[in-house]
Amino acid sequence: MATNRLAEQVALVTGASRGIGAVIAQRLAKEGAKVAINYQASKEAALQVVRGIVDAGGEAVVLPGDVSKEKDAETLVKSVIEQWGRIDILVNNAGITRDRLLLRMTVEDWDRVLEVNLRGAFLCTKYVMPHLIRRRQGRVVNISSVVGIGGNPGQANYAASKAGLIGFTKSVAREVASRNITVNALAPGFIDTGGMVDQMTEEAKKTVLGRIPMERFGNADDVAEAVSFLCGKGAGYITGQVITIDGGMVG
Repeated sequence: MATNRLAEQVALVTGASRGIGAVIAQRLAKEGAKVAINYQASKEAALQVVRGIVDAGGEAVVLPGDVSKEKDAETLVKSVIEQWGRIDILVNNAGITRDRLLLRMTVEDWDRVLEVNLRGAFLCTKYVMPHLIRRRQGRVVNISSVVGIGGNPGQANYAASKAGLIGFTKSVAREVASRNITVNALAPGFIDTGGMVDQMTEEAKKTVLGRIPMERFGNADDVAEAVSFLCGKGAGYITGQVITIDGGMVG
């Protein structure tokens, strides 16, 4: 059932054309927010997300852009302001993986993952923040990963980017707390979005599930629910935190 918890709020969700980002965007819209759906390559997928939101009575637009490029990030934020005159919520969700063992990882593999996952969050936050400070309110939610806390073989670049995002979250939270702006990070574990989990062998799935006390993989709704909470009024005194969503695997 739709609510008005985020009524009149405007949200920008990066990397929202599919997977966790799409579900986050849909959830924020369900809570009453107007949502800008950022994508880089999957325009049709982004349009499908928008159509779903509009069909459900919400309001959304698609905005292309590579968040790792400064001009794109700046234009992205300007477009939101031009569309709705304000911005209240930023969800830094855009991220990629280029998994290889360290000895086989190329410099390009390393740089590209850090550019999108960490630099992208920095750029979007940098250009959104003046608008939040001016209004003396706002929410920033960064999508990190349990890999950024515990590491994972073959993901040195990804883990480094997600660990960096945690440090970024804590630092920025301290900078803007006096302006009634909260900055938090979510660290999902194994989330079944039809991607990585589907590619695992049955033996690998059994091994991973053995490490999860709740004995199940998470889903995108688990993450979206947490994002929705952090963006609402009830989370106004929560900032600089990292919340793991992993069924107890790390926490």
